[in-house]
Amino acid sequence: MCALRNLLLAITLTCSTASANEAPISVLIVDGFSNHDWAQTTSVVTTILERTGRFTVSQSTLPADQAVADSDWLPDLSTYDVVIQNTNNIQAKALRWPRAAQVALETYVADGGSLYILHSANNAFPKWEAYNQMIGLGWRSPAQGSAIAYDATKTEQIIPCGEGRGTYHGPRNDTLVEKITEHPINSDFPDQWLSADMELYKYARGPAENVTVLSIAYDPESELHWPVDWLIQYQEGIVYNSSMGHLWKGDTYPIGHRCVAFETSLIRAVEWLGSGKITYPLPAEFPDATSISLRPTDYYSTGN
Repeated sequence: MCALRNLLLAITLTCSTASANEAPISVLIVDGFSNHDWAQTTSVVTTILERTGRFTVSQSTLPADQAVADSDWLPDLSTYDVVIQNTNNIQAKALRWPRAAQVALETYVADGGSLYILHSANNAFPKWEAYNQMIGLGWRSPAQGSAIAYDATKTEQIIPCGEGRGTYHGPRNDTLVEKITEHPINSDFPDQWLSADMELYKYARGPAENVTVLSIAYDPESELHWPVDWLIQYQEGIVYNSSMGHLWKGDTYPIGHRCVAFETSLIRAVEWLGSGKITYPLPAEFPDATSISLRPTDYYSTGN
């Protein structure tokens, strides 16, 4: 993991100013089923990204029925700079991508494509072997892989397959997040900041290979720090996986999405995945270690 971390840091580009003639980054959000509000999540994420002027965002929705695995849904992923995965079958295991679409995603990332795993999308598809490799860590049982944690000295600990608990989270709360690896995505973030109304995934499990953890948060119950977001190298491609971005059914532009830390991490991660550089500046409103920072509820509707 240390070798990969050094490789990722060596190949990434530092922050720069975008050329006025630079083409926008093309993004595809894949959705259609989830135990979360996938439709509103797609809508809010699209608005956050497109408001910057740096992205064009498209949507491809899988057919919402139990025959989805047998459908002919097959988007052309190769035409996009970044794919955002926003499907989750944790409560409806019969729902899954058609096999041809699974192969298309595997090929897209393996050949150098960029994938963003959005919150509960890391709960999905435990039986899809290549997906487990792509996400590195997900919502899995103890028998389904290793977990990564950090002790009191911030030293990485690998919890082997079969040991410890399956993945879970406690109540959402304002969580103190700490940068553990310097990267263009978080290069000018403070060392610590409060992320609003966040779920901290504990014992996220999987192959845990080629993983670079970017930030962590402390859990007093286990007395360990757990990853909040991380990068995975999958063959020639890169995947960003984050537990931030919860949007439950019945919510409307909730605190977790109004959080400036989530918004900034989303924009920065998608920009870096799509271009290898960062042009989006750190907002003056970015939170510190003592207080959260939220956009007003009408922020996007008023164009503030």
